[in-house]
Amino acid sequence: MGKIKQLSLENYDEISKLSQFAFQYTLNSEQVSKKREEAMRHKIFGYMIDNKMAAKLHIIPLNIVINKSLFKMGGISSVATWPEYRKRGIAKKLMYHSLQEMKKMGLSISFLHPFHFGFYRNYGWELGFVNQKLTIPIENFQYEWLGKGKVRRDLNNLDLLQEIYTKFAHNYNGMLIRDKKWWKQRVLTDDEVQIAIAYDDNEAAVGYIIYKVRDDVFITQEMAYESINGRNLIYNFIKNHDSMIKKIKITVSENDMLPYYLNYPYYKQEMEPYFMARIVDVYEFLKNYPFNKVEEEINLCVEDEFYEENSSCYRITLQHGEVDIIKTNEIKGINCSIQQLTSICLGFKRPKNLYDNQLIFGDEKEIKKLENLIPRNETNFTDFF
Repeated sequence: MGKIKQLSLENYDEISKLSQFAFQYTLNSEQVSKKREEAMRHKIFGYMIDNKMAAKLHIIPLNIVINKSLFKMGGISSVATWPEYRKRGIAKKLMYHSLQEMKKMGLSISFLHPFHFGFYRNYGWELGFVNQKLTIPIENFQYEWLGKGKVRRDLNNLDLLQEIYTKFAHNYNGMLIRDKKWWKQRVLTDDEVQIAIAYDDNEAAVGYIIYKVRDDVFITQEMAYESINGRNLIYNFIKNHDSMIKKIKITVSENDMLPYYLNYPYYKQEMEPYFMARIVDVYEFLKNYPFNKVEEEINLCVEDEFYEENSSCYRITLQHGEVDIIKTNEIKGINCSIQQLTSICLGFKRPKNLYDNQLIFGDEKEIKKLENLIPRNETNFTDFF
């Protein structure tokens, strides 16, 4: 029999060896030291058999934005098992333990990047973020991006990047609220990149782009803007590289309007499933969720096959701008899985769409009430862990 144990940085050499083996990369001593420093924000659990680490899982406590409100999120990362211990249900035990721990830590929602969507769907996570990966010939990018202001390259203004990013992040559901350590450890890690900042006519910063040019390709690592003017200034800046590049590689959110603007949208457009999400603690999540300010009452019955503590019916009442959530024995109402509830609350899928596809069930009038309660906001996630 094995047991789950919280690991410390004293175990990091062993932790690192399993990560490098499982995810097939090699780090030198300096890179291991940097990863070790990153892991100081992680809570790491190992599954121990005969005092040896058979498997491990990392929880990264982070903050995200949903409908302009802050939520504590647990990022699941680096789930790995040594081959000789596989096929024993160890990963399943670690995933269950992670939910227990995240609930104790007050992390009411969780994200992860899957190696296999079906594997993590078994544990209640669901697809929540899709990216558009665009490869655009420069001649196809010839649109009059009319922006008022200018763009200047600036490599050393982290405070300004943070300010622009934070405003940008609040326009979407799911974006991280970064701190300076995250910028240095997870974002600005490539010495080859350039950073350009867009300023309006009043010298206010309204956008930025992190990029590099290699082999005639303009590669966008990240872009953020707080206005259409900022976006236009950045796109015009990209277009001005037309004498030295043949194509542009850029990743945007699932519903980004860039292809709509271009007169020649005949280029490679890939929709890439990205991160998964799941609500960890349904009661706490719903209690803090920023529903639309409408007068409604619905009964929501949630099934969580993997983490049964969430399986219950919840009566949601909005009155005079206040939300009241209670658990109830009333089984009539809307029936959905934890996966579909997560999709709805993130804004990834609308209740009506899920109802029409027989993924949630209930009276159509109740579905319309839920539609009224859930704000319309697009999901986006530009980070990785």
